[in-house]
Amino acid sequence: MSHFHEVRFLISAAAPAQFPPDVGAEVAFVGRSNSGKSSAINAIVQRRALARTSKTPGRTRLLNFFELAPLKRLIDLPGYGYANVPEVERRAWRPLIDALRTRASLKGLFVIVDSRRGLTPADEGLLEWALPAHHVHVLLSKADKLNHGEAASVLRAAAPMLSGRATAQLFSALKGTGVPQAQDTLAAWLA
Repeated sequence: MSHFHEVRFLISAAAPAQFPPDVGAEVAFVGRSNSGKSSAINAIVQRRALARTSKTPGRTRLLNFFELAPLKRLIDLPGYGYANVPEVERRAWRPLIDALRTRASLKGLFVIVDSRRGLTPADEGLLEWALPAHHVHVLLSKADKLNHGEAASVLRAAAPMLSGRATAQLFSALKGTGVPQAQDTLAAWLA
């Protein structure tokens, strides 16, 4: 059963002036290109194609705002790391992301990390980017690609790296692993 019954696309923002008004609560979804970010969004809000998925890195090129309920938003950010996008376009993302950081309505970040890669220096940089007031939750995605022992090991290894800055869980959009926990976390942050 979905927590989010009124999901709708609001806007793809190419500039901070296009962001929705800074009221209510919003949660950003961030991660490396092809980490499973769009698939995670779709699984959590239980919509097949709300966020567009692609095997090509760099499909998400703007900040996409979705309304989950009145004054409750989810934001899909472009992936970091390798993306099949011109460098000039990637440089334009930085001011957008920096403007997002200072919004009073930004309550937290879901950081999507491919469980087969583990936390990378780019993920570390994102954890440092988050303000102390932001909640941060790491989804170790594509957990269905690991056996039980590997999955447990990845989750154990993440704890000391996060050192209290974030919580973490195993997640698979394909198999539904961790979807209820992620839904509950998102709903609590938006409450």
